[in-house]
Amino acid sequence: MNMKIDILLDAIEKKDAPVCVGLDPMLSYIPSHIVRQSVAENGEGLKAGAYAIWEYNKRLIDALCDIIPAVKPQVAMYEQFGYYGMEVFEKTVRYCHEKGLVVIGDVKRGDIGSTSEAYARAHLGSVKIGNSFYSPFDEDFATVNPYLGDDGIEPFTKVCKETGKGIFILVKTSNPSGSQFQDLNTEGKKLYERVADMVNKTGKDLMSVKYPYSSVGAVVGATYPEVGGALRKIMPNALLLVPGYGAQGASAKDLREYFNRDGLGAVVNSSRGIICAWKKEDDVEYAADNFAECARKAASAMISDINSAR
Repeated sequence: MNMKIDILLDAIEKKDAPVCVGLDPMLSYIPSHIVRQSVAENGEGLKAGAYAIWEYNKRLIDALCDIIPAVKPQVAMYEQFGYYGMEVFEKTVRYCHEKGLVVIGDVKRGDIGSTSEAYARAHLGSVKIGNSFYSPFDEDFATVNPYLGDDGIEPFTKVCKETGKGIFILVKTSNPSGSQFQDLNTEGKKLYERVADMVNKTGKDLMSVKYPYSSVGAVVGATYPEVGGALRKIMPNALLLVPGYGAQGASAKDLREYFNRDGLGAVVNSSRGIICAWKKEDDVEYAADNFAECARKAASAMISDINSAR
């Protein structure tokens, strides 16, 4: 079985790029000519919105696939368009795979029992219908909310053992109000440290066959670098998925402690900073027509910046 953690780390090393791009498009991010064209073809409605995102995603993926190892589509951006949005989410995942990209489904699922199992099957596993198995969305990794404890995590790790896929458990998020609960003291430890301990323990059964890393990773925001360094020590074998770079204010110098001495151990995400790069150009009209090239330029700059911190 090919483990997705090996495939991801191989791609990071081959492309020398410990980054992923968040495919989190809102309609306001998309050049107006793409939206107008979709409305003309599909009529005004949810279908037009979803298909505008599909066109936008395809061009971004084509421009980025040879320089980045992974993408992270945020499912909420697709769910807002109902059925058509979920169709585009599935198409986006499959197109990314066709282009050789690892897909981290940013779904933040967290429930118990059969519900958690259904989430795991939907995003990382398969469903048996008749004599055959079908994979609904088929991401390589998924983000998981640990608030319900082991009951919410175990259905995902069970599927990961069957498929070779992986998860990223929310440990310390990049948003300001995350500290309301994550920083609470629990018998001498912060709550996020308790979750990190769980990640470390759970990951021991899902170790890579090639690298000293587990298929159970952790989401650790770039906006708290001192915490990131401490969590790196608690979870030495966890790959850290690091949001908060760029648009949320974190820079490469904040990320040095997130990496291990092998130069691996973290994959840094940027969403708006890449997919909305065209909006930062002086000639916005020209940039709107060349948004994919602007995204590639921004991604290349990000890769160079992050590599300076490794």
